[in-house]
Amino acid sequence: MDALHDTPIRCQDIFKALPDQQRPIRVVLTNGVAGVGKTFSVQKFTLDWAEGLENQHVSVVVLLSFRELNLIKDEQYSLLELLHVFHPTLQKVTAEKLAVSQLLLIFDGLDESRLSLDFTNRKLLSDVTQKSSVSQLLTNLIQGNLLPSALVWITSRPAAANQIPPTFVDRLTEVRGFTDAQKEEYFRRRFSDEELSSRIISHMKTSRSLHIMCILEHMLSTEQRGELPKTLTDMYSHLLLVQTKRKKNKYHEGHETSPQELTEADREVLLKLGRLAFEHLEKGNIMFYHEDLEQCGLDVTEASVYSGVCTEIFKRDCVIFQKPVYCFVHLSIQEFLAAVYMFRCYTNRKTEVVEDFLRIHRTEPSLDSFLNRVMYKSLQSKNGHLDLFVRFLHGLCLESNQRYLGGLLGQTENSSGTIQRVIKNLKKMNSDEISPDRSINIFHCLMEMNDLSVHQEIQEFLTSEKRLKKKLPGIHCSALAFMLQMSEEVLDELDLQKYNTSERGRLRLIPAVRNCRKARLTRCRLSGTHCEVVASALKSKPSHLTELDMSKNNLQDSAVKLLCAGLESPNCRLEILRLEDCGLSVISCDYLAAALKSNPSHLTELDLRGNNLKDRDGKQLSDLKNSQDCRLATLWLW
Repeated sequence: MDALHDTPIRCQDIFKALPDQQRPIRVVLTNGVAGVGKTFSVQKFTLDWAEGLENQHVSVVVLLSFRELNLIKDEQYSLLELLHVFHPTLQKVTAEKLAVSQLLLIFDGLDESRLSLDFTNRKLLSDVTQKSSVSQLLTNLIQGNLLPSALVWITSRPAAANQIPPTFVDRLTEVRGFTDAQKEEYFRRRFSDEELSSRIISHMKTSRSLHIMCILEHMLSTEQRGELPKTLTDMYSHLLLVQTKRKKNKYHEGHETSPQELTEADREVLLKLGRLAFEHLEKGNIMFYHEDLEQCGLDVTEASVYSGVCTEIFKRDCVIFQKPVYCFVHLSIQEFLAAVYMFRCYTNRKTEVVEDFLRIHRTEPSLDSFLNRVMYKSLQSKNGHLDLFVRFLHGLCLESNQRYLGGLLGQTENSSGTIQRVIKNLKKMNSDEISPDRSINIFHCLMEMNDLSVHQEIQEFLTSEKRLKKKLPGIHCSALAFMLQMSEEVLDELDLQKYNTSERGRLRLIPAVRNCRKARLTRCRLSGTHCEVVASALKSKPSHLTELDMSKNNLQDSAVKLLCAGLESPNCRLEILRLEDCGLSVISCDYLAAALKSNPSHLTELDLRGNNLKDRDGKQLSDLKNSQDCRLATLWLW
């Protein structure tokens, strides 16, 4: 999607048009990763409206979650009936009242939907009393056929957002979460023990691959078991056992058990949960119903025990009509248990599960061949929904995790030769056709296997005086870009021509612009995708880039448009921009002029020499140079 405006916006203002927008905002789509605050934003908006603080032009706010709509997906309702069933307080609202009311319909959690939203072969609905399927009610509401005066707000995770065609969305917003400073503040408030919070924050900074999991509090304050986990697989293995231990302590009158002890009953239930996690991860489902549990051999009693005690693993909610729905408390836990289940299927030679997943007719006998196929399958995923699953699979190869999980994974081949073949396969994997940000998962998988060779080779490369002569392989470029981004120190200059690597290798280094002051990206055959990465660096908070040279790339106007989305950001601190010999036209000048008018306070030098420009083409920029608000002091036009 084109980012026409990349501006911070309060959730209370999402239906207010910007000054230069002609048409009203009717349909808003808000996306964001799991747990970032989409539902919370909906609740805040609704509370402010209910208290008379915001959006008082709206008469009625109706919240409908997709997890509840799933329960009636096969039934027929009119829109009026749907509102009456889900919100009995609206029973007195008639079709006539609905037509003259300013209604806001909020559909929360599109990623949880099991409805089939078909915007092509649709039944046209215009009467709020006309019965139809829930899916058709939704598509007609979004398109404006049904109740065209109503405002519609949809929230979703990014991977599911493309179910709504862009032509029907008036505004796309994103919830981006907290900054590193805010996360640090959270930990200091979360733990009353100042020394404990400092240790957790320090460990999180040194182990950048770890997700923020408060299980660290338990490990630091109660067990003191020595070395802390350094990989995600270590962390989640410990989480699984800690929660199982809490179940035992509750149901065995407080008897302390070793976290390594997994009974046969524990293993059986966890593997059933793993099967549920795996089968629905493939489908993209994160919400489960009674029949889903039954299909995996889980009875309600088992699920209730785990939902009531292992609250860090599985939980049960009651929604409308008091029908229960189940979910893992976080997608990453579903991904971990899915990996445990798949690994157990491989070791127990459940060939039908493995073959169906890999779409093969014969299961590969060796562990390294199996993991190689799974890795390629994950890289083919457009939205990366298998990335974390694959990282966990590689981490589970290690004998330490297999021993720690107490037989849950079955008997595996753990010879050093097998592990080395897995590592070798990862290092030589051809990821040239994958975006730089996606291919970094290969590096993450190496880290999960405690293979630090790439990391060490890069450290040696960075400190070596002969680094300009040494050829840098593609996987090293991805890893180097990741390490430069994660570094506590901001890189003074990133000059791609100084790295002895292939053309594609240089492109894999581009994400490192997010953590450098000067970036020289000349003669690299940059595309629009790479300009988006640079734009994201200019938008980031804080943004470190002050000098950017993208000269001698055939960017064209479309790429400059993407770049200007970054220049318009209030976070942008860029002072010098060089776009010499980039195949630009007067359209690029228009984009640049508009961006500098929007954010005029930082850029002092702009180089546009060697482009297809006439004297008059640069007039807008020349006029802008003389503006009192603009700091542009040097403009090169040749």
